[in-house]
Parts: sequence; C-alpha cells; structure tokens
Amino acid sequence: MRRGEASRGEARRGARTRRGRGVLAAGAAILCLSLVAAACGPSAVPSASSSPSPSPSPLPSTPTAHISIKPGGGSQSAKPQKGITVRVRGGTLVKVSVKTSGDAVRGTLGNSATSWHSQWALNTDTRYAVKVTALDAAGRTVTKIGRFRTLKPKATFSAQIFQGKGLTYGVGMPIIVQFGNPITNKKAVEQSLHLWASRRVDGAWYWDNSSTLYFRPRAYWPPHTKVRFVGHLDGVEGAPGVYGVHTVKQDFEIGQSLIAVASASAHHVRIYKDKRLWATWPISTGRPGKDTPNGTYLTIEKQNPAHMVGPDYDLMVPWSVLFTWSGNYMHDASWSVGVQGYANVSHGCVNLSPEHAQTYYELAVPGDPVTVTGSPAAGTWGDGWTVWFLSWGELLHGSALHKAVKVGPKGSTFVAPSSLPRSKAKAPVGKPKIGNAQAS
Repeated sequence: MRRGEASRGEARRGARTRRGRGVLAAGAAILCLSLVAAACGPSAVPSASSSPSPSPSPLPSTPTAHISIKPGGGSQSAKPQKGITVRVRGGTLVKVSVKTSGDAVRGTLGNSATSWHSQWALNTDTRYAVKVTALDAAGRTVTKIGRFRTLKPKATFSAQIFQGKGLTYGVGMPIIVQFGNPITNKKAVEQSLHLWASRRVDGAWYWDNSSTLYFRPRAYWPPHTKVRFVGHLDGVEGAPGVYGVHTVKQDFEIGQSLIAVASASAHHVRIYKDKRLWATWPISTGRPGKDTPNGTYLTIEKQNPAHMVGPDYDLMVPWSVLFTWSGNYMHDASWSVGVQGYANVSHGCVNLSPEHAQTYYELAVPGDPVTVTGSPAAGTWGDGWTVWFLSWGELLHGSALHKAVKVGPKGSTFVAPSSLPRSKAKAPVGKPKIGNAQAS
C-alpha cells in the first residue's frame, strides 16, 4: 500500500470517529435539557428505577353543569306569584338576565351560587325570556334560555295609595292603601310592599279590615323625611283566583313636627312645633253631652270656611281644620272667645280665637297629631285616622306577618319585633301616651 493511500484511509477513519463522538455529545446535550426541564417542573425528576407516570385522562368534551329554569318550556299560563327559580347542578351560576316588556326583574343569588330567585311577583299576562350562564368545575361555560308567559287572570283587584305625589304630610300620617276587593291572602300582599325613607324608621303594617291597610311608624315620623312607596302588586294573588294587575308607586314627604294637645278639663291647647312647646292657647271643647272624645287623632283636611250644619246651627266657619269624620274641627269661634279657657260650650269641636285659629290653620297639613285629653268621653275607633289609638303591640298584632318593618335609605326589611332596640321616643312630641283614647 502506498503511503499516501494509508494516510487517506486513516484520515477517513479519524473523521468517522470524530463524527461518532459528535453524535454522542449531541445526545448528551438533549438528555441534559430533558433533565433540566423535568427538574423545573412541578414534580421531582424520577429515579432510573421509577415506573413512568400514566398519561392524564382527557377532559369530557361537553360541560358538566346542568341548568334548570322554572317556569320554562314555553308555558303560557305560569303563576306570576311564584316568580322565577333558577338552579344549577355540577357548577355555579355566573349570570341570570330576564328580558320582558313588563317591570324589570331583580333577584337574589343563593349563598352557594347554585340558585337564584326573583324578588317580586311577575306581571300578569306577560312574556319572559330567562338567559342563564353557569361554569362547571373545569371552568367551561354553559348557557340556557327559558321562555314562558304568565297567566291572564279572570278576576283582578285594584289598589291605590292615599298619599299624593310630592305632597307634604304631618309626623303622624300613616301610609294608607285601599283595595278594590277584599284581600284574604294578606301575607302575600304585605310581602309585596316596599318602602324607602331618608331617615331610619321602625314601623309595622296594620290591617284595619280586608280592604284597608296602614303602615304606621312605631313613633312619629322624623320631621322632613322623604318617603317612597312601591307596591309590587302586579301578579300577587290577593284572594283565590283574584290578582293584582299593576304596580303602585308614590313619593311624598313628612313636614315639620306640629302637635296639638288639647285638654278638655284645663281648657287650653298646647302647640308643640319642632318638638318644642311653642304656644299655649285658651280653648272651649264640647259641652256636657257633646263632649269632645279623648284620643290621638290626625288632621284630615282644612277649609276656610267650612259649612257646619247641626240641629240648632247653620254656619260658615273660618279657619277650620277637621280631625274626625263625625265633624270635630279645631276652628275659629269668635262667639265663644269670652269663655275660652274657662268652660266647654261647643258641639264637640275645639273652639279657638280667630287669631289662634288662623295661625294653626296656616301651619297644619294632613297627618298632624291632635290629642284630646281630660274628657269623660272615650274615642271611637275609625272616627278619623285613629291608628295612634293603638299601642306598638296592638299595631304588630294587626299585621298578617306579625313582623316589624325597618325602613331606611336602602329600603325596607321585615324583622322580628324582638330584634329592635327599645324606643326612646317620649310623649307628647315623640309619640302619644298608651291608652290615649280611654275616657278620663
């Protein structure tokens, strides 16, 4: 073999050897990267003797959360008072929205975020579309839509509130709701009523009969309180098969505190303005047999003049403020000024001098308390707005729910009466005395 040939062969063998070493080096580098990647992962690198970990099971291709919506399924006669109930199994609720041509629907999410229920009764004869989105444990979303229509009632009841929009009332004024038909499902009606007040107030609903409902504060309203009432009565079954068909709303205001305490025995009236004794005026009340009855009443209306007719009189009386349905007024009585402060000579009214009658007339608004004391005659329930004849316990007893109502800027809630702190209101400026309608 020639020397040059041997050299070339050795060179080729050397090259093969270098290429083999390069391959080994590259393999070692890849292994090193693999080990580094494993060491940076969530678990430690397995030893050479460890068995390989099994591959993870693939996730299901569809979400595992299941949504139910009631009513749904295209119902055409859903009961509005039951509202809407949404539930999810195997997941949590993310969003519930309700599309309707009726009143906006709001609801409450359950503590575990697996249920939702509308707050008020639904409107009658109205279409609804409920869209619900939920998440399962793997974070996948599922959406469901339910559609239905509420029933069209064959019989309905109407409701109206006494208070006028934006008007001002006295600190004793109850909210008065009148129903066009007798209400037998009183609990459902009470639960549908909501209040807001610019100042905190505790009170209760009271059924005078099956057609008249009052809200009265525990003590007199705080002066200058703004009040809003909403009766979510559309969809409430007030009696079997008889439904409310509209929502009642009203905003009004409580004015200054103006309280009159008239003593039939002492022949004077004390006027408390802004919770302070402001004036003491001589009066004459009902003569024997025509006694002005005891009790805490409320001013109803005022007339200047009022036409007063009786067995032996027919008069136009200036500066007259009515406080009983039977015709008792605080009014100008120029003819009895000589005995005012000394004797009772009226037909049952509270006689004032022309000057004092005009002053009171100009201050008074409906709902100002007028308390009569010192009379041998007891007050008659219903002769005027007589809700302040009732003690706090009697007021609560007249509620179908037997619960108190806490009212404030964020709305109202029903609470157990025992949960309320003791009232600090004192007679006569904060509240009337218990048993004020009893005979003296």
